[in-house]
Amino acid sequence: MSTETLRKRPQEPRSGGAARAAGRLLGENGALAGLIILVIALAIASGDFLTVTNLLNVGVQAAVTAILAFGVTFVIVTAGIDLSVGAVAALSAVVLAWTATQHGLPWPLALIAAVVVGVVAGLVNGALITYGKLPPFIATLAMLGVARGLALVISDGSPIAFPGAVTHLGDTIGKYLPVPVIVMIVMGLLTALILARTYSGRAMYAIGGNEEAARLSGIRVNRQKLVTYALSGAFAAVAGIVLASRLASAQPQAANGYELDAIAAVVIGGASLSGGKGKAFGTLVGALILAVLRNGLNLLSVSAFWQQVVIGVVIAAAVLLDTVRRRGLKVRPATFWAGGAAVVAVIVALAAVVATTGGNGSKSGGAAGGGSVKIGLSVSTLNNPFFVQFRQGAQDEAKRLGVKLTVGDAQNDASQQVNQVQNYASQGMKAIVINPVDSDAAAPAVKAANRADIPVVAADRTVNGAKVEQLVASDNVAGGKDAAAQMAKLLGGKGKIVVIQGQPGTSASRERGQGFSEGLKQYPGIQVVAKQPADFDRTKGLDVMTNLLQSHPDVNGVFAENDEMALGAIKALGGKAGKQIKVVAFDGTPDGIKAVQAGTLNATVAQQPRLLGKMAVDSALKAAKGGRLVANAPVPVKIATPENAAQFATQ
Repeated sequence: MSTETLRKRPQEPRSGGAARAAGRLLGENGALAGLIILVIALAIASGDFLTVTNLLNVGVQAAVTAILAFGVTFVIVTAGIDLSVGAVAALSAVVLAWTATQHGLPWPLALIAAVVVGVVAGLVNGALITYGKLPPFIATLAMLGVARGLALVISDGSPIAFPGAVTHLGDTIGKYLPVPVIVMIVMGLLTALILARTYSGRAMYAIGGNEEAARLSGIRVNRQKLVTYALSGAFAAVAGIVLASRLASAQPQAANGYELDAIAAVVIGGASLSGGKGKAFGTLVGALILAVLRNGLNLLSVSAFWQQVVIGVVIAAAVLLDTVRRRGLKVRPATFWAGGAAVVAVIVALAAVVATTGGNGSKSGGAAGGGSVKIGLSVSTLNNPFFVQFRQGAQDEAKRLGVKLTVGDAQNDASQQVNQVQNYASQGMKAIVINPVDSDAAAPAVKAANRADIPVVAADRTVNGAKVEQLVASDNVAGGKDAAAQMAKLLGGKGKIVVIQGQPGTSASRERGQGFSEGLKQYPGIQVVAKQPADFDRTKGLDVMTNLLQSHPDVNGVFAENDEMALGAIKALGGKAGKQIKVVAFDGTPDGIKAVQAGTLNATVAQQPRLLGKMAVDSALKAAKGGRLVANAPVPVKIATPENAAQFATQ
């Protein structure tokens, strides 16, 4: 536009200029504009979204991802990548808890040790990349495995209680000032300061823009890369400490997959994967977009499976926008706003369609008894047939009673389950049923529900350190003892066996393994020659059993802590399964019962998951109406064998 044209244009009111400036600001910061559009759309779609309690939930739920993402921002600005931040976060938290609670180190020193662990992990990453010449993807992927493995080794696969003084990092000051949000803001300001006001920050941009040119200009590239990855490790340690504080325990499997969320937040915030571009504010907005999306989709009762689809679309759109920008194409602010509004409208419409067509796994019926009572159900995972049946039993009973049941899938992530329970409290649920990922980690969320006077019923696993109205569960320890007795019967009291364990750190794996070990003490002729985890997964069960057969070809029996792993082991055993090698499992899923009937699985401890779901909903409805419940409601556990398997096949 020429100077002459500018002179002829009449002066506009100051307010109009401010509006144009705001529009230009948002047009140049696509992530911020997208966040505003998303907030408006979700506020219209859900009346629970804009409540103070829910907005605080969003901030707390964004904190860990944002802190991780701030550290990853340094790396991505230099055109690198860091896939290890989630595992480093878990390792740092485990080191803090381990040194403070089990070795008596004062908590301030333990806190410093945890951050040092993160820095060391980052320095190792940087050294492998700069001096070992490994691609960042490979180096940090290797560190992911090392850090996660060390966390499991140090903790022995079990959660470790967090020092009381440090757990305050997960608390709220007064009613409206969550400490995780304060930490997030402090780390964001530190990130902005480093990037904009320090030599290292300027060097990061130079390296990402053109590494060779940066080297020729006198920047010590290798040293700056070490600093960059050390910062990423330190921020990961802080994120791990905040996460563990929220859960009141250090979980060796915590922050699993969080590295992808962190990278996504940075990219959504406007950073370029090719390097040279990225800001702390953009990263914060990216993390808030992910948190708002998950929170809003939870409020709209959209399943975690569909949430992954929606978030994947958002990430793809962000990367596409980055590609468009790098090619030099410009998009007018008005066009951006119209396009952004259309994209968000499609996302919210998809969420509404999925919710109303049952894609969320929530059902309500019109039968008398439940009225309009809203109950939230948080399941540890729906990737396991046992819990799929548990959910189905709960839904069928809710439909019969006329209860509006909202189901959430925590996907074996304790922190995600805490978020779900907090969201249920925001939605005005009259009662909550929780099937804990971990008994200790669920306590902070249940305490929050207790403070809101929302009754909580625990299903299958208890909650330690918080009030639950009732525990509806079969006894995993007793079931493990029954499995040991059945194995001894099958082997005649003598033999060598292997144990395929569930996911390390879960209470189900601990309790079933404990019961089986205690039961075997009565049979000294049976020797356990190996124990290996397979994460309750059929494919991993196949791989683990294949490997164990190489080192122990003379085994006579296999105990798997769930049916899925047993079915994988049966594939590895081939024709020996159920004959030369006896196999006993746990759960009584449909596939497990079929294997018992086929003779490849000798027995399984049947827990009757549909009955478990039914009883949990009945108890939650009674608690919601002010009824009193007994502390424990046992679900009958039985051994399913070829002789009686038919009765379990119909349940």
